[in-house]
Amino acid sequence: MERRTYSARPADIKRQWFVVDAEGKTLGRLASAIAATLRGKNKAMYTPHIDTGDFVIVLNAGKIKVTGAKETQKFYYSHSNYPGGLKKTSLKDLRQRHPERIIENAVRGMLPRTTLGEQQLKKLKIYTGGEHPHQAQNPVDLALDDTATR
Repeated sequence: MERRTYSARPADIKRQWFVVDAEGKTLGRLASAIAATLRGKNKAMYTPHIDTGDFVIVLNAGKIKVTGAKETQKFYYSHSNYPGGLKKTSLKDLRQRHPERIIENAVRGMLPRTTLGEQQLKKLKIYTGGEHPHQAQNPVDLALDDTATR
């Protein structure tokens, strides 16, 4: 009997839409569950070089929880490629100005740094409030582990 490795084809992929409420969830635990869903690692047909993942809608991004003193001690850096162009933003400031970027940055760091990773990140939809415009896709609640609500 000959066994062959299964490799998903783009035509075989059926994408689902998931919705998750980020209120009170720990940032890293939520981001890892979202990244696995975007990559398709929760499916039996997972293939590393093909985008087999699903869409994820995140609500209440501004109400995400962080542990310890990360609110004031965690910083996000960006550089303009000019001398002296390094900018440093704390998590507290980012939460006030662009709370959706907190989750986006955490998930981006857990995806591959390739064009495939960029393609998977485009399936992430983040909203600061409790409403989203994707009702027509009939999103289902994303099942998180018990550890995600600590």
